[in-house]
Amino acid sequence: MKLSLSHYLIRCEREHGIESDLRLLLETVARACKSISHAVNKGALGNVLGSTGTINVQGEAQKKLDVLSNEILFEANCWGGYLAGMASEEMDGPMGIPLAYPRGKYLLLFDPLDGSSNIDVNVSIGTIFSVLRSPSSDEDAGETAFMQQGTRQMCAGYTVYGPQTLLVLSVGHGVQVFTLDRDTGSFLMTQSNVRIPADTREFAINMSNVRHWDAPVRRYVDELLAGRTGPRGVDFNMRWVASMVADVHRIMTRGGIFMYPRDARDPTRAGRLRLMYEGNPMAYLIEQAGGAATNGERRILEIQPTTLHERVAVFLGSRNEVERVTGYHQA
Repeated sequence: MKLSLSHYLIRCEREHGIESDLRLLLETVARACKSISHAVNKGALGNVLGSTGTINVQGEAQKKLDVLSNEILFEANCWGGYLAGMASEEMDGPMGIPLAYPRGKYLLLFDPLDGSSNIDVNVSIGTIFSVLRSPSSDEDAGETAFMQQGTRQMCAGYTVYGPQTLLVLSVGHGVQVFTLDRDTGSFLMTQSNVRIPADTREFAINMSNVRHWDAPVRRYVDELLAGRTGPRGVDFNMRWVASMVADVHRIMTRGGIFMYPRDARDPTRAGRLRLMYEGNPMAYLIEQAGGAATNGERRILEIQPTTLHERVAVFLGSRNEVERVTGYHQA
């Protein structure tokens, strides 16, 4: 009999000392993700496809499912008494807990629907989340409360809404994968202690941006593309879904390197992805699975954030490849 998410978290509480409130918070997040999965699966039948006609804080057009997923996560988590605040990629600032509800000791950060450009074409998308401890539970958490390095994350996870709905989670003791059993409504463990191979022959990057890349990225990708006749002496395959959860989950499953470097289109930005909602939680999971994650120069989890929507360059996945491309940046 497969282990349920609830059973696994209770075991972690007993064996590893995770706090009961954290366990209950994660169960609440998982229930919210089940609701998002249901909405995604309904698609056009639920009238959730298409754009809302609004722009989010990132300057991106919001999809109906973006807004709905954000509302589902907020409403599921605002009343339980586990949180001092929430922050979402879709919102300008922190989301306060309604006055009618008690405050807790955690902060929840989330990208409610990653890869939303793929919603209308039925390609895998997902939710990314992480949990920090709040400096204070006496009042609503302001933006400064969230300005913590990724090393201070208490847990992180993502869901993939694809042919199966998967929950990939780490509470600091390796990475476990749970599959949603639609008959029972339970997340059941289908893979434990995920390990990413140190070597790979597969990479993921948006090649359409090659003209904008810095020289170290071009050097590295050129070596991969040269294949057997190049300096690496082996052929590499490229994969690119344009949905971070899908690309990262492929790496979790069989190895590889995912790259979203900074580029010359906006030299003022340190990268394209969001440190707090994408970079940190994914780096935490990748490291828990034995991989590596850098911004090209340093470990992502050691970056001190300064703003809630800070951007970051991302190189993550199989350790030997991440170290190679990072070395090119440092040369």
